[in-house]
Amino acid sequence: MATFLSRLGRLAFRRRGVMVLLWLLIFGGMGYAASTAPAPPADTFSMPGTESQEAFDLLTEKFPDASADGAGARVVVRAPEGSKVTEPAQRARVERLVARLGASSPQVAGVADPYAYPDVTISEDGTTAYMAVTYKVPAMEVDDKAHDALDAATEEARRAGLTVEAGGDAVRIEQAMGGTGEQIGILVSAIVLVLTFGSVIAAGMPLITALIGVGIGISGITALGSTLGLSGTTSTLAMMIGLAVGIDYALFIVSRFRAERAEGRTPEEAAGRAVGTAGSAVVFAGLTVVVALAGLAVVNIPMLTKMGLAAAGTVAVAVLVAITLVPALLGFAPVKVMARKGRLAYAVKPLSDRKQRRAAKHAAKLARKTKPNLGSRWASYVLRHPVAVLLVGVVGLGTIAVPAASLELGLPGEGQMSTETTQRKAYDLLSESFGPGFNGPLLVTVQTKDAKDAKDVGDEIGKALLKTDGVASVSPATANKAGDTAILNVIPETGPTEKKTEELVRELRDVAGGLEQSTASRILVTGQTAMFIDFSQTLDDALLPYLGLVVGLAFLLLMVVFRSVLVPLKAALGFLLSVTAALGAVVAVFQWGWLADVFGIDAPGPIMSTMPIFMIGVVFGLAMDYEVFLVSRMRESYVHGARPGEAVVDGFRYGGRVVAAAAVIMMSVFSGFIVEDNDFVKMIGFALAIAVLFDAFVVRMAIVPALFALLGRSAWWLPKWLDRILPRVDVEGEKLGRAEAAPHTHTDGGRERTLVG
Repeated sequence: MATFLSRLGRLAFRRRGVMVLLWLLIFGGMGYAASTAPAPPADTFSMPGTESQEAFDLLTEKFPDASADGAGARVVVRAPEGSKVTEPAQRARVERLVARLGASSPQVAGVADPYAYPDVTISEDGTTAYMAVTYKVPAMEVDDKAHDALDAATEEARRAGLTVEAGGDAVRIEQAMGGTGEQIGILVSAIVLVLTFGSVIAAGMPLITALIGVGIGISGITALGSTLGLSGTTSTLAMMIGLAVGIDYALFIVSRFRAERAEGRTPEEAAGRAVGTAGSAVVFAGLTVVVALAGLAVVNIPMLTKMGLAAAGTVAVAVLVAITLVPALLGFAPVKVMARKGRLAYAVKPLSDRKQRRAAKHAAKLARKTKPNLGSRWASYVLRHPVAVLLVGVVGLGTIAVPAASLELGLPGEGQMSTETTQRKAYDLLSESFGPGFNGPLLVTVQTKDAKDAKDVGDEIGKALLKTDGVASVSPATANKAGDTAILNVIPETGPTEKKTEELVRELRDVAGGLEQSTASRILVTGQTAMFIDFSQTLDDALLPYLGLVVGLAFLLLMVVFRSVLVPLKAALGFLLSVTAALGAVVAVFQWGWLADVFGIDAPGPIMSTMPIFMIGVVFGLAMDYEVFLVSRMRESYVHGARPGEAVVDGFRYGGRVVAAAAVIMMSVFSGFIVEDNDFVKMIGFALAIAVLFDAFVVRMAIVPALFALLGRSAWWLPKWLDRILPRVDVEGEKLGRAEAAPHTHTDGGRERTLVG
């Protein structure tokens, strides 16, 4: 592996003009394909194998008109204090609003007059009413003119004295933030890179190559959108993780290149060595990330499967960019910019394999005698106090992880939006006037098996369901044209995200199961609230199998890379510890409400169902980057003759600063989301930032070297029978060193010293 990648790196360096041109052509070609591709399909959501999905499929078949995918808005009006919407003056204002909404846009299909169904659409106290606005097009296709017309109509009613708010997928979601957080993150990233490399050119290279890789990946997703059914949101995860690993991979190779230049190698030799060693680590780190993302298929939710595979493809592009485009761009950088201060006198002479190994060991000892940097000083401290560092790290993260045992999953809704948004205000008005369950009605479908009239059977079932504790009301049944299927709405007494509503859904399904035989019908409970509950349950059930798959395959890959049983075991356990601690912090802040005022959280509640899966995918990728890059340098030093403790110090001397820089960059980027108004965006930013903090600085920088200090040579133990059957990939570049057989001599005060990179 190392030999092949070294040749590839040298080839890219020599043919840098051709290589850069090739990538620019790919970038331009993918951009053109994306710009000319048909519009991607609208977002679709399905969960095969769940009762909610089965009911929705039945509705599509039996109620084709009602199951149309047009957008909708629910406009809520409240009369001035002391008045009612049923009074003539207020009624005239409301009817004027209804007329204005109906004529607001050609995309509007109709508006339901609240006075036509007062028992349903007007509150008992007469102060509040709502009207449903239906559109001819899906939410993604509602244009700006329609949005503006809706806003203008509601604003006019407000000026007339009414309190008017609107919710639903047809209502424009205001973006209160202007990108300040992301700008701060990018600025911090640039500063960290400049401090790491001491050069604007060297610092800009990881950013540029990462953007090129992400651009190609996202363009490919867009170009294939209509063919493979990839919606506009499929690229969300690909954008996030592609940018993260793209920066890391380029950062690792550029850093190794500069280290090789400091050892006295020519630019072409340094590029070959950098791609052969750090590039090998990049390839295997990328492979573990691809495994983690492709593993999302085990959740059995098509949307997540597509997102995972799209992100995996983008990561693969990032790996290819790192091992081909980065060495090509290094060839264009000024020599003084890309070279560290170091020993730069070279007189090349070949040595035998035995002499070369002795020379390598001598060079490593000489390097360890040089002035230690912060990374090597920290590693030396951990080696002196391994038990204390290990206990502090494990106990600290374990304590933070305790709240994760109380994790409750849910999906975002208008009830979790900022209290300043019109959607949240409409949600609160409906809850106050019609009850908290009004925002999350359940839909029950009744399909008769014999020639019975579905409406009569539905009404009979509705009376039975009304007796269930937690049900506020049940609507009369509505049958389809064929008369074989009916639907009825069940309004819970509790809100959509409350635990009691989830328990009610399960109880209604149990009751329905008992009624099916007596009524000779098929009864299914669905609706948005029920689907959210099923979705959360599906993700909850899939979380442990997904973790097992990802960690298991990563264990096998890392065992091949490091030829050790204990190294991949501690890497996997360390990842689980950091992720669990991050989940514990998220639960404490966003579910329990600790420090809610500090982070500006309006409504603590259940954790977004997709957040743990996304966090695992992103953080796993970054964690394996840090693990592979740090430990591969340790392994490289160890196989070249260093003692276990010396190998740990070498790994931190050459890799500590780079891993720390990569972690700070990712933390700054993710932290930018914390200042967003939306609580769920805050949650994702907080979760990813604190997970990177825990994994990079506690697990990789503290627990890992402490374990190496305690295990000694046992850390690299591998059973002989396993050593024989595992393929040898040579990430540490041992074969590469023998193949080159080209040490360098450094003249120092009349003495000749032999150095090997």
